Amino acid sequence: MVSARKAVLITGASTGIGASSALRLAERGWRVFAGVRREEDARRLATRARGELEPVLMDVTEPASVARALGEVRDGTEGVLDGLVNNAGIVVAGPVECVAPEDWRRQFEVNVFGAVAVTRAALPMLRRARGRIVNVSSVSGRIVTPMLGPYCASKFAVEAISDALRIELREQGVRVALIEPGAVDTPIWAKSLGAAAEREARYPAEATDLYGRQIAKLHDLAESAARAAMPVDKAVRAIVHALSAKRPRIRYLLGRDARLGVAIRQLLPDAWWDALLARQMR
Repeated sequence: MVSARKAVLITGASTGIGASSALRLAERGWRVFAGVRREEDARRLATRARGELEPVLMDVTEPASVARALGEVRDGTEGVLDGLVNNAGIVVAGPVECVAPEDWRRQFEVNVFGAVAVTRAALPMLRRARGRIVNVSSVSGRIVTPMLGPYCASKFAVEAISDALRIELREQGVRVALIEPGAVDTPIWAKSLGAAAEREARYPAEATDLYGRQIAKLHDLAESAARAAMPVDKAVRAIVHALSAKRPRIRYLLGRDARLGVAIRQLLPDAWWDALLARQMR
């Protein structure tokens, strides 16, 4: 028999915000379909769960994988889905000039096109439940950091798509919320720094002369942000609220660093903001 519990699909649930949200929602009585890419991640998550949690193998960049996973969700819920959390994401860092085209494409395939593909596939089920879409964006969808152009661009796109969806789906009863955290204490920092080192090895020879100081500064800032990152539980609480509150917010700007950054960006003229960032990257 199909469970009468509310059902939610969460992408990128192997680690970090996605895994913690899946475990919390299962514990709170939701039926959770946790999207992961590898069998070992599925087994590890299932052993940690208290409640009804079903790992679903899914690569958001592969149409066949998305179709197969959403078919499993459809079969498991009789076609009624109360929530979708688009959390899958990666960070591609580096100078705009030096990041290879395939890395730009990968950034958007995961963070943008993957979220769109899953949303499109899930919408018939969400409409039946008058459900909710929660897109995990970032403060980087509001303000840009040098050397993070690809990542920021992808999150700006997530913000725009969410704003469009929110109005398009309004009369259909499907609500859309954005989670905009600053630095969060998750494995993404270690993964991102490791991937950045691999990409930097492929940069043209002149990249060190042109951008070496800024690249080194980005590494320093990333390590500092990781040390000061807020607990993942803050992001999890926001996702739970967005899915279950009677009056969910449109945006959840999380963390002192995010709130301060957005406030300063709104106050400063563009030239002053540019000067501030340039000084920070010295």
